[in-house]
Amino acid sequence: MALDYKKEFEDLIETVIKESASDLHLSAGRYPTLRVAGFLIPLMNRKVLTREDMAGFLPVILDAADKDLFLKQREIDFSYDYGERARFRGNGFFQQGTISFAFRLIPKKIKSFAELNLPAVLETFCERQQGFFLVVGPVGHGKTTTLAAMVECINDRRAEHIITIEDPIEYIYEQKKSIIDQREVRLDTADFSTALQSVFREDVDVILVGEMRSIDTMATAVTAAETGHLVFSTLHTNNAAQTINRIIDSFPAAQQDQIRMQLAATLTGIFSQRLIPSISGGLVPAYELLVVTPAVQNLIREKRVHEINTVIETGLDQGMIDMNRSLAELVRKGQITAENAYLYSPNPRNLERLM
Repeated sequence: MALDYKKEFEDLIETVIKESASDLHLSAGRYPTLRVAGFLIPLMNRKVLTREDMAGFLPVILDAADKDLFLKQREIDFSYDYGERARFRGNGFFQQGTISFAFRLIPKKIKSFAELNLPAVLETFCERQQGFFLVVGPVGHGKTTTLAAMVECINDRRAEHIITIEDPIEYIYEQKKSIIDQREVRLDTADFSTALQSVFREDVDVILVGEMRSIDTMATAVTAAETGHLVFSTLHTNNAAQTINRIIDSFPAAQQDQIRMQLAATLTGIFSQRLIPSISGGLVPAYELLVVTPAVQNLIREKRVHEINTVIETGLDQGMIDMNRSLAELVRKGQITAENAYLYSPNPRNLERLM
């Protein structure tokens, strides 16, 4: 008897919800696999998936248009709604000629900074009328969730026009004090850069760019911050100094001085975060926060970005947070092990002095 792939996929989603998993992986030659509290767990009570199974899941997961695009381009980003129960960000890709899917669960409820164990100082960046704020870190370490909390903070308190540009749309916002328009790449706009160019004609106050993938997107985002908008975005970088250098180095040499000056003028802060296995189960964030002060602006303008790490380490009284201090504090509170603190530390020798 042929397998009912719709029922099979819905059973897997129910398992994700029941086990409080963050991710689901489906690939030929493997058991369906969950990621729970950072660890991959194969569902060995189910059968190993075959090429035929993956082809059977395809029309259940993707609509006809996305399916055709996926088969043509061999990879796709998409969102998947499971009624009112759950929402997922998905990625389809081919490996060794077979279809694979990876899903990330997007919680329905947007949590506050306190619920996410994030520092209250982030609220001050939501109160700005303009500027450029970045949340950075590796894939899967909560950048999108932190940005959602920031947008929701504004939505709760201020009447603003907020436009998000995402690929795909992840959190769905309930409009409170603000008007929120959410645009999805491919569905609502051709790409990030095109959508960003359009915001200047859309009477926007706050812009969230899901990810800065090109120099056109970076340049327009910085210009938007320069012209009186509050702009939030993400990059896959490890810390504040690396983020600034990555943006500047993305541009041709002839344009680097200009983007350096624009960044110095518009950047308000960079928040870097890691999700670390907690002793009590689940994940807990450790973080670094650069607050862009006049001194930091000078370092950016004068090509002395390498000195920013020292500024963060000594800038506690200005609201800055050093990653090693954050890790040491989590160890002191009994939330993470010292072993994991060293594992995630950008500078284990400095961490040792704080432990």
